Amino acid sequence: MMRTLKVSTGERTYPIFIGSGLLNRLPELLRERGIGPDRPLLLVTDTQVAPLYGEKVTGPLRAAGYRVRETTVPAGESSKSLDQLSRLVGEGLRFGLDRQGAVLALGGGVVGDLAGFLAASYMRGIPFVQLPTTLLAHDSSVGGKVGVNHPLGKNVIGAFHQPVMVVFDVDTLRTLPFREVVSGYAEVVKHALIAEESFADWLLRHCDGLLRLEPFLVEEAIWNGCRIKAEVVSKDERETGLRAILNYGHTIGHALEAASGYTGLTHGEGVAIGMVGAAMLGEALETARDVVEPTKRLLTAFRLPVQLAGDWSEEELMALMRRDKKVRGGAYTFVLPERIGAVRVVRGIPEEKILRVLRKLRAGSDTKMD
Repeated sequence: MMRTLKVSTGERTYPIFIGSGLLNRLPELLRERGIGPDRPLLLVTDTQVAPLYGEKVTGPLRAAGYRVRETTVPAGESSKSLDQLSRLVGEGLRFGLDRQGAVLALGGGVVGDLAGFLAASYMRGIPFVQLPTTLLAHDSSVGGKVGVNHPLGKNVIGAFHQPVMVVFDVDTLRTLPFREVVSGYAEVVKHALIAEESFADWLLRHCDGLLRLEPFLVEEAIWNGCRIKAEVVSKDERETGLRAILNYGHTIGHALEAASGYTGLTHGEGVAIGMVGAAMLGEALETARDVVEPTKRLLTAFRLPVQLAGDWSEEELMALMRRDKKVRGGAYTFVLPERIGAVRVVRGIPEEKILRVLRKLRAGSDTKMD
């Protein structure tokens, strides 16, 4: 069975397909979206995913008459770079990728962001297709945010470029390391915390089965997470207002990732700690009551961290947060909870309040906030 969602934006309307065995159906799905065998395809993947699923994508495509070039980048956040982007442009030119061609992004969030930015900038923009292979990518593959990192900040070089479609073959999740499974659930939890308390309750009830990757439960979780994100993106494609709520937990989370050199923490682990921090800040600023403990309970059920555990100082993390795209004129903007299942954007938060949250995150729940 294949589940389908639609994302409607100012740029285009495109489907999200979720189900088992979908990579085998890729030629059919491409033709339905107007990408036939006469159009060259550049498949971008990474060194971990290529041996597992590269042939599962290229085999059916070549059998259907498509001309495909597969290219790989090193697995990991360091591949989201201008150096890798330049190399991929060269690969496309040597292959003969033209404005009628398309880019296929096979992998997790790093590959999707990099390949999507390649498509957004190559010959001023060509189509691309998201083929996520991680739980985390159920979030990053939807919505059209693409880009690369700079040594001084994450995702500061990028664009909005919507995919032609998202094809989420859940069979690819079976080869994920357990830590990556856990990391991926952070974004699923985020969608529940920002938009739907009943979904948060469902996740807590089914956390054990979800961690075991029981197929029906996983498809249900991905479908609901994608549904919530699609609803937000459809109302605010370019983050002029509502879409900012999808950054819940990310201001602190991105700083933690940068402080760890994008190797010590996964994205989901950083976001999980960031969501606890946002809940603490919400209680301190009285945007919400009684949200910290339910947030920690849900994250802990998915084996995600809820405290800082590193050598970084609070001042170092603040310095990294000052480079966040949402900081304007020295004023900090956070997405803060109103309750479980509802959040809002709060601007002009004093730095001292954030420092207190960071200290409490390191110390645990015994340290009181003023």
